[in-house]
Amino acid sequence: MIKAPPTPKGFRDIKPEMAKKRREVINKIASVLEEFNFVPIETPTIEFAETLKGKYGEEERLIYEFTDRGGRKLALRYDLTVPLARYTATYNPPLPFRRYQVGQVFRGENPQKGRFREFTQFDFDTVGLTAEADSSIIEDALVIAAAIKAARDIGLDKTIMAINDRRNFSDIPPEAIRAFDKLNKIGMDGVKAEILNNNYSSEDFEKFKFLITTGKKSAALGKLLAILKKEYGLTENQDFFFDPTLARGLDYYTSTIFELKPSADPKSLSIGGGGRYDNLIGMFSKKDTPAVGFSFGLDRLLEILV
Repeated sequence: MIKAPPTPKGFRDIKPEMAKKRREVINKIASVLEEFNFVPIETPTIEFAETLKGKYGEEERLIYEFTDRGGRKLALRYDLTVPLARYTATYNPPLPFRRYQVGQVFRGENPQKGRFREFTQFDFDTVGLTAEADSSIIEDALVIAAAIKAARDIGLDKTIMAINDRRNFSDIPPEAIRAFDKLNKIGMDGVKAEILNNNYSSEDFEKFKFLITTGKKSAALGKLLAILKKEYGLTENQDFFFDPTLARGLDYYTSTIFELKPSADPKSLSIGGGGRYDNLIGMFSKKDTPAVGFSFGLDRLLEILV
């Protein structure tokens, strides 16, 4: 009997039963997003490497890069957010521009439960806002509410959104922020070890730990949570909660950040996340263009559903 060749490590086939379930989930989420006035777009799987590089911090090492026959340096897309920034700078759509996109993304990381080298993201973002006072906070609330409603509509009744403000870490170096972003995965001892490996002292670690774990809600965050309650009927500590340790590892986040957890267990792996990234699009367009978005990890989400 001839044995068929295997797929590369971290890449897999999707069988009919799972493919059907994926399509059902995608359709339900898309339906919710269209209620919130998001529209679909598609971007290429391959971008020029320079388009992607310099946007992800230390995660940049996971980008799949290669050179084509013409000597051009190309890369498989790492996420759908940077391609959106490039798309916006290219086409200058009327603002605010609310879009959603489903697509495969690629990261050269170590495969593990719920994590593959090729996986599917379901993103939705708002680019550009009016000049109204607190308009960014209002849009942050809309994105968070849409993510929670989508999760509820596909049957995830116990999900809860962790929310923080990246500006709470303004006095903390990026290496320490990235370490604390892994707190629920590696524990405080693991965070300390990573910080010490980055040539910081034990005293530095204790300082960073104090600043992060004792963080308070900023005035902007207080307004955001109030909007979630008043405008969307959401309940604190049931639908969302303030998490001072939430950091989000990607460098492009500028203020509000959030992650959707499958349950109130802080160690549970997130099934989606996002935040505000007001400087990313300007890297391509050379003009200030605020943005906020959220991304479902479809593969991890489906593991919970099935």
